[in-house]
Amino acid sequence: MTPRTVEPSVPPRTVDATQEPAAFLRARRESLDPHDYGLPSRRQARRTPGLRREEVAELAGVSVDYVVPLEQGRGLRPSADVVEALARALRLDPGERAYLFGLARQRPRNTARPATTAAPQLARLVTDLSPLPAMLMNHRYDILAWNGEMARQLVDFGSLPPSPRNAMWLCLMHPEVRELYVDRERVVREGIAHLRAAWAAHPEDRELSGLIAEFAARDEQFARLWAERDIKVNGRGHKVLRRPGGDVIAVHFEVLMPLQDADQRLVIYRAADEASQSALDRLCAR
Repeated sequence: MTPRTVEPSVPPRTVDATQEPAAFLRARRESLDPHDYGLPSRRQARRTPGLRREEVAELAGVSVDYVVPLEQGRGLRPSADVVEALARALRLDPGERAYLFGLARQRPRNTARPATTAAPQLARLVTDLSPLPAMLMNHRYDILAWNGEMARQLVDFGSLPPSPRNAMWLCLMHPEVRELYVDRERVVREGIAHLRAAWAAHPEDRELSGLIAEFAARDEQFARLWAERDIKVNGRGHKVLRRPGGDVIAVHFEVLMPLQDADQRLVIYRAADEASQSALDRLCAR
């Protein structure tokens, strides 16, 4: 018997990348309730659900002659400002907004104010990570939450006023923290390279710009390394700390970004070897 030849099945094409921006805009426009926008009632019944193109154009502050070809998929590539205006007019949530920016091949501007407190769920997570040292920071390196193991390893954050509760400030200015790092030059260099990337991603953050200006004015090493313009975002790495009393603790660190709080970074330390784990255990026991 001759074996039957089975042709490989071709999965159906469910997404046309060239037409998806138009389809997404139409779907979101048609899902909106005109009453939510306080739009006046019209004598003529609406032939399509949702808002009209003219109404979206007016809400976004753009020409209807621009919205029509966008919804018809004529190959227009809107600017970042137009995408932002459409996202506001259509009341897109953060995930939908990011999706529209991705479809338009534009980079969204970060307009959200940096968090100054930790979300309760993240603060609880930091505590639950014990006995691993952990802390939560925003893009400025402001420390928003920490557990006892991290405080014992670095400094008692709770005893500090909120203003200097910043990892870069502590590394540069705090007399005890300055002496913790065995390879301090590398730690500062990598921290500055990360801070420069955060500064470029948040040009509207005046407080971050003020911090950088303060560091450059007060610390010669920071000013020198900042001028080198190195860019590096460390998702993981290692540090070696020498605690008062002589214990040396080598740690690997991981930096994780929560999806719903992408401006924040969860930093977790793990002992790099048995000797470091023993030293960390003694430190926490004290």
